Amino acid sequence: MQIRTPVTEITVAAPRERVLLALLLLREGQLVPVQQVIAALWDTSPPPTARAQVHSCVSRLRQLLRKAGLPEDLVVTEPAGYRIKVGPDDLDAALFAARVERGRAAAADGDLPRGRDELRAALALWRGRPLTDVDSDVVRAAAAHLEEQWTAAMAFCLDVELRLDLAEEILAEVADLVERYPHHEQFRGHLMTALARTGRRADALAVFRRGRALLAEELGIEPGTELVELHRRILNGDAELLLPQPPRALGRRAARCLPRDVADFAGRAELVKRLVGQLRDERPEVIAIDGMAGTGKTTLAVRVAHAAADRYPDGQLYLDLRGHSERAPLDPGEALGALLRQLGVSAEQVPLGLDDRAVLWRTELADRQVLVLLDNALDTAQVLPMLPGTAHTGVVITSRRRLGGLDGAQTVSLDVLPLDDAVELLRRTVGERAYTDPARTIEVAELCGRLPLAVRLAGARLQHRPTWTVADLAARLRIAERRLGELAVDGRTVAAAFTLSFQHLAVPLQKLFALLGLHPPGDFESAAAAALAGMAVDEAEELLEELVDVHLVEAPAAGRYRLHDLLRDFAARLAPPDADAVERLLDHYLYSVLSATQYMELGDTRSVLRLETPPPTAPAFDSPAESRRWLERELPNVLGVTRLAADASRHRHTCLLTRAVSPFLFGFGFGEHQLDLYERAIAAAAALADPELEAESRNYLAAVYFRMGRLPDALTTLHAVIRIAERGNIPRLVGTALTNLAMLHVRLGQYPEGLASAEAAAAVRMDEVPPILQFKLHSTLAIGYTQAGDYQQALAANRLGLAVARRIDNLRATAIMIGELGLVHLHLGHLTTATALLRRALALKRDTVNQYGSAETLSKLGTAYRLSGRLSDAIACQRAAREQMEHVADVSGQCLVANDLALTLRAAGRHDEALRLNREAYAKASRTGDLYEKARALAGLGRTDEAVALFTSMGATDLTALTR
Repeated sequence: MQIRTPVTEITVAAPRERVLLALLLLREGQLVPVQQVIAALWDTSPPPTARAQVHSCVSRLRQLLRKAGLPEDLVVTEPAGYRIKVGPDDLDAALFAARVERGRAAAADGDLPRGRDELRAALALWRGRPLTDVDSDVVRAAAAHLEEQWTAAMAFCLDVELRLDLAEEILAEVADLVERYPHHEQFRGHLMTALARTGRRADALAVFRRGRALLAEELGIEPGTELVELHRRILNGDAELLLPQPPRALGRRAARCLPRDVADFAGRAELVKRLVGQLRDERPEVIAIDGMAGTGKTTLAVRVAHAAADRYPDGQLYLDLRGHSERAPLDPGEALGALLRQLGVSAEQVPLGLDDRAVLWRTELADRQVLVLLDNALDTAQVLPMLPGTAHTGVVITSRRRLGGLDGAQTVSLDVLPLDDAVELLRRTVGERAYTDPARTIEVAELCGRLPLAVRLAGARLQHRPTWTVADLAARLRIAERRLGELAVDGRTVAAAFTLSFQHLAVPLQKLFALLGLHPPGDFESAAAAALAGMAVDEAEELLEELVDVHLVEAPAAGRYRLHDLLRDFAARLAPPDADAVERLLDHYLYSVLSATQYMELGDTRSVLRLETPPPTAPAFDSPAESRRWLERELPNVLGVTRLAADASRHRHTCLLTRAVSPFLFGFGFGEHQLDLYERAIAAAAALADPELEAESRNYLAAVYFRMGRLPDALTTLHAVIRIAERGNIPRLVGTALTNLAMLHVRLGQYPEGLASAEAAAAVRMDEVPPILQFKLHSTLAIGYTQAGDYQQALAANRLGLAVARRIDNLRATAIMIGELGLVHLHLGHLTTATALLRRALALKRDTVNQYGSAETLSKLGTAYRLSGRLSDAIACQRAAREQMEHVADVSGQCLVANDLALTLRAAGRHDEALRLNREAYAKASRTGDLYEKARALAGLGRTDEAVALFTSMGATDLTALTR
């Protein structure tokens, strides 16, 4: 690399100064951010002192410039980076581009000699491959682009010279080019043409054969259609080929109508490469790029068109079809008229009718290589008349609507940027400030939804506010209600872009889109949209698919829909204050959840809560597995609408939705993360002055505390439930709370208190004792008798409970009682009976999606296997049970399984692992107050006297249970 001035010439010897100077010159006076300089100097592994070293490198470069007699301030330091002050006459690359353009223009006007002179003058500026002495991946990529410009200019120059009948003169040069670029088919074609025109047809055919063999051997491909056609014409002695073409054959000056390519383009590198490759193909496809407003469709299309422009020497056309604009969309006939005028057809020659214009358009393109960029198309019908009739015209279309009617087109649906690309775009837009706070920069990119337009506007906001930090902008964008307002600069806004899309919708689509702003964030199914709109599900799905086609709604999976975060903010602005729509949405989720949790309930919750007929949008579920999948998929929406109900003071729905989803939250370990839900429900019930709903809410809160191991909190909450239910004269809930209190006392190892609570529950006076309450009483007593070692009483209570379960035909309750019977027989040593019962219970519990019960029974089945000598099976069962119990998040259950597995591992000789499990169980049981599992853990730890003392203090009589 050299610096030449009128008085001296200096070689830039230091590697880093070469990289820095090359980078600055390649940007031709534009700002280069510091981070880009670092990336160029050290590629992927910059040292911690990189910034300081960059400053030193800039200083040394300035000294070098001063030695060359140039001013030091040629390299300008700015807050975000550096730039070099150069004019268009200071750079070989700029002079080259200008001369090539003048040469192309002269040739297009028919002045081939002047065109050749300009092109040769441009090519003479080159002194070999550019920047070969610069060791940087970033610079090498730019150098490769420069070399592509050279090969394109050389190919065009040879075209001109062959038309000037200079085949003999260029023969040696083009032969050398084929040696240097053996895969370049244009150069090979030039050599074949030159040889044929100088009477060496056999040599020309041999050049083709060598090229064909080379391509097949090295690349595994055949020559392109143009080279094959040239070979055919030489073989046939085509007289037209063997004569030079008249100057007019180059036609009028080529149109160059593409908009400016932005300098700070970021991301989508692979996509750009693929699309450019398609446009460079011998038979380019029509490329249709669609996407929501702001995804950067036009920016991408312009970048791709510029990169492929040299493939289309006869012109690059651009037309905004105004499909989504403040002005009316262009009529196809009007658009064709504009395109014809870009080609040079005078207004007087443009026909009046659409069909005639389309014929003339295709005729004008027939013998030209032209690239056409049709931006912002409304729909397929608008662009169809503009599609060329020949295969050598490149066409790129952008639209906010999917253009499904373009047969054979290559469609690209543009999504938002990947996070890394969005961050890079923000950095290029903002500069230094984006590098100083990487965490907040990432947050801003995410708050912009990684939408390129939003990221650019956010960056522009920072540029216009020099005193703001990235953290200041992030704080403003966090507030959803003001986010769209923040994304606005100089009249350009994200909201305005969305509005243009919205305005083109039919009225039913506008109404549905606005109503979607009432739905909580996240994806949803068409039934929820139908509920909001008060329409049939099929009708809602049709409208949603239309909104997907225009990129106002996304479809992440079949039957699932969602709004981009910023589009949801926009829809929320449009959402009407429709109380009926909100009511329908809440009812939809309430009845859907009740339908899904029916397999997890021990009774008919809808009748207990006195609910009406479900709305038509609520689904019915045919199996527990189907209902579980729905709940797992829809849980974020259920929680979202429950909070929506609370925020909107829909107190009854707040309570009912919380109660409806509680079996799932409780059964699958989600309850501990949703304590605020129960607090909202309790507050809502208090606001309604409804003691039944308040007692229901508190009862389930106690159950969540119980599962979390917060037993004192559960105890306090159950006493509150009893007081509220007694005061409200709700005997059903008094009995339920006392039964749950009995279970809590059993868990705490307080068997007398547990028995007293059960007796109190049985003594509650009510017109008719609900069968489920009867079942719970028998089940609770059975568990208490089993832990106390009174196995005959336990068998009797279990059989009574099983009889109730079968009488009410409740499979979940039946599975629970069969499992408890299996456990009693296990303690009695009836291993065959116990194993059969536990297996049956496990199958039924899995069928009824009883996660806790499945894990507990699986662990006890492992115990049965251990006592039968099947240690491998036992370990497998109990490890699976341990994993499942972790998901359920039941602390006492975790202690039970840990103690069971410890006994099995100890029997297998794995004492260290067994001790670790016993220590874990002891710590958790001590924290929660579960004395039964604490005693078992003590026994496992070898603290037998303490274990026996604790066991007997509880009233447990079977000391062998400590090690069973």
